[in-house]
Amino acid sequence: MRRGPVGRAAAGGLSRRRVQTIVIGLVLLVSTGASVLALGLVVDSSSPFDHAFAAQHGAHEPVQVGLASAGPAGDIGAGGQRAIEQALRAQRGTLRYVAEAQQQVDVVGLAQQVSVTAFRGDAAWTGYDMISGHWYTGPGQVDVPTGFLTATGKAVGDTVTIISGGRQITVRIVGEVFATRNKGVAMFTGWPTLASADRGLMPDQYDIGLRPGTSAPAYAQALDSKLGSSYFVSLNSRSSDVVNLMIGLIGTLTLLLAIVAGLGVLNTVVLHTRERVHDLGIFKAVGMTPRQTIAMVVCWVAGTGLVAGVSAVPAGITLHRYVLPVMASSADLGLPASFLNVYSGWELGALALAGVAIAAAGALMPAGWAAGIRTASALHTE
Repeated sequence: MRRGPVGRAAAGGLSRRRVQTIVIGLVLLVSTGASVLALGLVVDSSSPFDHAFAAQHGAHEPVQVGLASAGPAGDIGAGGQRAIEQALRAQRGTLRYVAEAQQQVDVVGLAQQVSVTAFRGDAAWTGYDMISGHWYTGPGQVDVPTGFLTATGKAVGDTVTIISGGRQITVRIVGEVFATRNKGVAMFTGWPTLASADRGLMPDQYDIGLRPGTSAPAYAQALDSKLGSSYFVSLNSRSSDVVNLMIGLIGTLTLLLAIVAGLGVLNTVVLHTRERVHDLGIFKAVGMTPRQTIAMVVCWVAGTGLVAGVSAVPAGITLHRYVLPVMASSADLGLPASFLNVYSGWELGALALAGVAIAAAGALMPAGWAAGIRTASALHTE
């Protein structure tokens, strides 16, 4: 089968200058791979990890309520509990809520005291991602972060003894959760576990989950008006200036890297095009149009960009899965699978095509120059 001018030009463009092609491919591979890594960091916002932890809980329990007179750490008496729960049941937009109490307890074998959070009711929805094991299901079971396991030398399945109010309680660690408070030296359990040592245990606050589509600020304002000044109603903020700054920095660096890659493509294509000016003159003499000339130059780098983009996706994912655990380990944290499985199919597809887009953008200027050169001038160039 005979090829037309465009077919011959595209084939010639794709087959020459292997060294230049390799250079362009490496530049695009690094640029696109860095974009994949940057997307992973931006999506889960896992640096710093304490802000990621706050974002988790802001998404699951966006509103919290307690006593204003004693502050967030004040115990809520029986009357206050009735008032809060009645208001929550009556307030439109309430999906679920759970009371929680926090106490400092001693742990046998550990010098420092540990903060224990006891939930009254089902609290599996409150946003603690599991790393291993499972959320507690009954009395005498606790979940702990990685920092607690490191400090005590324990593992999921082991038992520890805590001392609260002078009474000893033996509990079993049934799960490892992602939590950053107090460097991960904390415990989470059900109400009966802590109440067995403290008969007068009272909640400190209520965590509230909202129905889909409910505005958290509007809900909090309405609930605050209903409860009055004796109670505080606060938003469990999901925003963070630090995270926003880091996302902006990551995005800027990724953009700069893409620009540098595009300039690298431009420089290489300019050199290659200048070397082939005489060939361009021949192509033009046999009928190649300016549009076909642009297609020839862009085709030379587009295939390389596609190969680089497709190769960069698994490389970027692998780098993300390596970098994030190393960052977490430096902070004595484990990571749940949700922090690593952050990529969607359409995002990866778009990133695979990013190599083609960067390559084409870098080649457009020299392609335009090649299309505009006069046939006679090109033929006289050696």
